[in-house]
Amino acid sequence: MKLIDSIQLPETAFEVAEHLGFSKVKNANWAWLELAGSVLSFYVVDRHERLAGLIKWFYKDLGFCPREAYYSADAADLGKCMTSKQGNSTTLATVLMLLAKQLDLKLELLLLPGHTVLQSQIDDDIRYIDPLTGDELTKHQLHILVRGELGNAASFKHSYLKPASVKRVMSRMLHEIKAGSIVGRKFEPAMECCNLLLQWHPEDLNLNRERAFIAQQLGCISVATADLEHFVDNSPHDPVIELVKMQLKELKENVETFH
Repeated sequence: MKLIDSIQLPETAFEVAEHLGFSKVKNANWAWLELAGSVLSFYVVDRHERLAGLIKWFYKDLGFCPREAYYSADAADLGKCMTSKQGNSTTLATVLMLLAKQLDLKLELLLLPGHTVLQSQIDDDIRYIDPLTGDELTKHQLHILVRGELGNAASFKHSYLKPASVKRVMSRMLHEIKAGSIVGRKFEPAMECCNLLLQWHPEDLNLNRERAFIAQQLGCISVATADLEHFVDNSPHDPVIELVKMQLKELKENVETFH
């Protein structure tokens, strides 16, 4: 599959999930069309009331909520989120953002470390919404989320409040599907997630390291070796470089032993 830059939500996310062997495009599309049609009944004149109606409908009436297996590939699959009404912060935020668009409301995704948050803007009124519950969050609570992921010393960067592009949202989904696939020991889709991400982010050497680990689980030692060599050659001052060199040495010794 070739990832192109003219990506759209939800279409591209549905196609990627089917390509990886997860949810089917047809089922996801039907679920989306049904939601997109139903939401129009909440189109009232006052935009604050419109947003409140959307949030109540989404969480209380439809019952969208976090998936119990929160870190699974299913939770990170947008199509599966549409059909099952369960997801993670990124997939739930994306569905809500797309429904808001149907109502001419501006909801945007903020990709905090480890958690996706929605930003609502109506005139000068900016609010932050937790996509897992629909509850409003303060900036202090956003910082708590960041510290929960990065540690108590983590500062809150202004860049966290920059709305994410469609490409960044899709990258986040792919990273989360990849992580969920590794947790579920589904290494083929995890490998393909790395391949797709490297099309967009060829400079991200950590993807090469991850792909090397996945390739090793699949027994593709030559791919693993090539990725680790690429990492060593291109980031000689990385803090983990000695560890990677040891991994590389072990891989080469194993290949020699095997032969």
